[in-house]
Amino acid sequence: MTLAYDDGGAGDAVVLLHSSAADSRMWDPQWEPLTARFRVIRPDLRGYGRTSYAAEKPYTDPGDVAELLASLDLTRVALVGSSYGARVALELVTAHPALVSRLVLLNPGCGLPPTPDLAAFGAEEDRLLEAGDIEAAVELNARTWLGPETGPEARARQMEMQRDAFRAQLAADPEPSQLAGEIDLAAVTMPTLVVTGGHDLPYFRMTARHLAERLPSARLVDLEWAGHLPSMERPEEVTTLILDHLD
Repeated sequence: MTLAYDDGGAGDAVVLLHSSAADSRMWDPQWEPLTARFRVIRPDLRGYGRTSYAAEKPYTDPGDVAELLASLDLTRVALVGSSYGARVALELVTAHPALVSRLVLLNPGCGLPPTPDLAAFGAEEDRLLEAGDIEAAVELNARTWLGPETGPEARARQMEMQRDAFRAQLAADPEPSQLAGEIDLAAVTMPTLVVTGGHDLPYFRMTARHLAERLPSARLVDLEWAGHLPSMERPEEVTTLILDHLD
């Protein structure tokens, strides 16, 4: 499997890993500022954006990203991950700690047991998708993940990305087999920025604090205005945070 990706700019490499509520297009606001200073890679994971939801054998998302980076002869990169993309980043660090120089984790997941808020969201999303109501599931995701600062264009873009992902994944036949990844926080020794949003689900706020307390080189930034996808909600502010950390 070759992931679809964009490759732009020059200099030290930065890899952007998207949320499962979006695809690589979520990084459109960050693309120009980052490629002005770095070489930037932004892949679509399987079942998102331009990458098909198919596999000839069981796979992992961090394994796909590692394979992509090897094909580009990249041996040292900074990772910027949003939500599920942040979890993929942590799994990639666990498997290849020498590969990663710096981390930015925006409202990360890290495999903690689901809390009631996250379980309730998952149950409702499953109910809507099993009923074939993709549009209601898209609206549920937008309502859950986008904070009050989100403008109408960003909201429409997130809903479009989520709709495309649902359609691609529900149409897969056969559905590919994905292996569970592993996270070892002891491997995460590089400078790490952990960002949490004041309007995010309690599960992700708890996860951000958990990581900030356990990672030796972590800094926690709490954005009171933010929901789950702050890079889409206030793009310029979050781009500045990312650039400051990468520099």
